[in-house]
Amino acid sequence: MNILSKIQIFDTTLRDGEQSPGVNLNKLEKLEIAKQLERFGVDRMEAGFPASSKGDFEAVKMIADTIKGTSVTGLARSVKSDIDAAWEALKGADEPCLHVFLATSPIHMTYKLKKSPDEVIDLAVNMVRYASEKFSQVQWSAEDASRSDLAFLAQIIERVIDAGATVINLPDTVGYATPDEYGKMFKYMKENVPNIDRAILSCHCHNDLGLAVANSISAVENGVKQIEGTINGIGERAGNASLEELAVAFQIRSDRYPYETNLKLSEIKRTSDLVSKLTGMQIQANKAIVGKNAFAHESGIHQDGVLKHAETYEIITPELIGLSSNVLFLGKHSGRHAFNDKVKEMGYELTDEKLKEAFEQFKLLTDRKKEVTDDDLFTILTEIQTDSSSVDKYELEMFQVQYGSNNIPTATVVLKTPEHTIIQEACTGSGSVEALYATLDKLISEELEVVDYQISSVGGGKDALAQSNVQLLVNGEQMNGRGSAQDVIEASANAFLNAVNRYVIQKQTNINNNSAITKRRIKRTE
Repeated sequence: MNILSKIQIFDTTLRDGEQSPGVNLNKLEKLEIAKQLERFGVDRMEAGFPASSKGDFEAVKMIADTIKGTSVTGLARSVKSDIDAAWEALKGADEPCLHVFLATSPIHMTYKLKKSPDEVIDLAVNMVRYASEKFSQVQWSAEDASRSDLAFLAQIIERVIDAGATVINLPDTVGYATPDEYGKMFKYMKENVPNIDRAILSCHCHNDLGLAVANSISAVENGVKQIEGTINGIGERAGNASLEELAVAFQIRSDRYPYETNLKLSEIKRTSDLVSKLTGMQIQANKAIVGKNAFAHESGIHQDGVLKHAETYEIITPELIGLSSNVLFLGKHSGRHAFNDKVKEMGYELTDEKLKEAFEQFKLLTDRKKEVTDDDLFTILTEIQTDSSSVDKYELEMFQVQYGSNNIPTATVVLKTPEHTIIQEACTGSGSVEALYATLDKLISEELEVVDYQISSVGGGKDALAQSNVQLLVNGEQMNGRGSAQDVIEASANAFLNAVNRYVIQKQTNINNNSAITKRRIKRTE
């Protein structure tokens, strides 16, 4: 009998994944992803970098206080204040864990840290020892491990394990290693670090050369018991190892890879879609496992084979990853009770107020769309669940776009401002969206610049919902916005305002935080 070795999954979508250019998640969006990662079955999720900002601290704290079925960790530099901030954010978790890192490659030690190898060892040991006084689980990472001297790496690993490290992570930080090189590094540590059995070995691979998944598998074949990665492989530069690809590879090729994880493969599609929607990072059509072409067969020979027997060209069934046929589940005559049951079935936990709002949005959609699908409802529920409606912001009261092949496109917009005043403007443009965005730009007081604009459909059919993603520079800060509607122009307007409102909400939150700090200082003075 083939005995499968258990591999732990460390998800860093909310930390390394959010470092993808143009991605900025708010607290509610991070929490929604965290809840889905818990349903997906990851063993540990890295919720963020608490010391990096007030917003990240609050998001990590919210996740740590909420998620109870998965271990929650936070990142820290080898600095006491970072470790203290992480503890304050994570102490409410069932199993608070710290991830502390320090560079070990010659190029990093010389030019970034400006420290000698002995100084680096001393710093690593002191910070791990300090962290272990607070955290029962301390993961230590050797940044740029794959370009480090192996003998030096073995020396520092032995010392940090003695200081209290429970997990040793050796990342391929710049995606430089080959599978053979990366696997041999772990094999060397297993053979040359005397106390290596007192810690779990972990791998963290970047995809700069397209080798992240292959390198992760090579690491596992050489003794690694924890894989770090992200949903859809998002992350800095070319991204990280794609967790869904690894999980399905272990399942389909268990004859070659005798490893198993706690991941629920049927949650892959939903997890992938949620991360894509909230980050605004579209999944390429030919992306392995989750791309829309993953189960599409255009070639006549392929189609004929699949119709006769699916396994002729399909090694993975759509059902394995939770991809079911996009069929009608509710209609315009469906009642509130049936709707509520469907919401619970989809895993959403909404307040009564948000549930009422979702039902109203659903009813509006059934008046315009004959067949409402799971994808449609997923879009509605996600938008409502992650909406920070308590803050005053810009609201679209009315818009009208005039367009014709012989006319100059003209947009008229009526907005309600965060100060509750009604303003109106009209502008022209080369196209409908340009005219609309020029009008919104003229109405909004912030300095705005469109960086990127995308439009796509939710599902298929001529009555499909339109989904728009926009990147704006708002007073120099990059903000992502998203919006959906049956009309592409309305979806585009919603996405534009969503990006602006993110800035407005962030600004108002910072003002409130500063006000609270000032009041506490005055009270202490009194």
